[in-house]
Amino acid sequence: MPHLDERLKKVAQQIRVTTHVDIGSDHANLLVALLRSGRVKKGIAIENKQQPLLHSQQALVGLDAEVRFADGLDGLLAGEADSLSICGMGAENIVSILERSPERIPEFVVLQPNRRPDLIRRWGFASQFHLVDEQLVFGHWPYVILTYRKMGHEADPAFQQIDHQADLLLGPWLLQRRETAFVELLLEEQSYWHNFTQISERSLERRDAIDRVLKRWYPL
Repeated sequence: MPHLDERLKKVAQQIRVTTHVDIGSDHANLLVALLRSGRVKKGIAIENKQQPLLHSQQALVGLDAEVRFADGLDGLLAGEADSLSICGMGAENIVSILERSPERIPEFVVLQPNRRPDLIRRWGFASQFHLVDEQLVFGHWPYVILTYRKMGHEADPAFQQIDHQADLLLGPWLLQRRETAFVELLLEEQSYWHNFTQISERSLERRDAIDRVLKRWYPL
């Protein structure tokens, strides 16, 4: 069984279905671990470059899995898989993949962007996917793992409307749990942003959201 780093371990722990599809699997470590542990019965890896395609084909030999050469969800039929993962990409690329073929997205989705998880949260909120879990994992830098389930048109209860902007930027489940590592990360980021006299509008928006949250938690 391949060694999974902490972020992929957390991703794997979210998944227990019959058929799982992983887009951009590279060496297919996640799919191999899911198949060998029995958490999934069948795996589908989708790659759009030849070298990662070969890596995945080699890793999945002898397992109930197939590797497809395609661009994102173009390689999947609607209803063919029970769950989907996309890990290790920028959020812009992940959202682009999801928005190009929304009818092919399985009902259960686990996403691990390398940056800008707020873009993933905005996608989910606009696409009737409810954020059922999010976790902070530390590796080369802090990663956020976001788990979604398709729930229809009702409002996502994870977003409590106390501070919708802060929920989108910082994560509603992370804010509700208020775990020590997350609080320390916010305090560190707050200190970092306040060292600048001029920052971009997007950075200012994030800094202000952190200020509001920490002021609510630790009023003077």
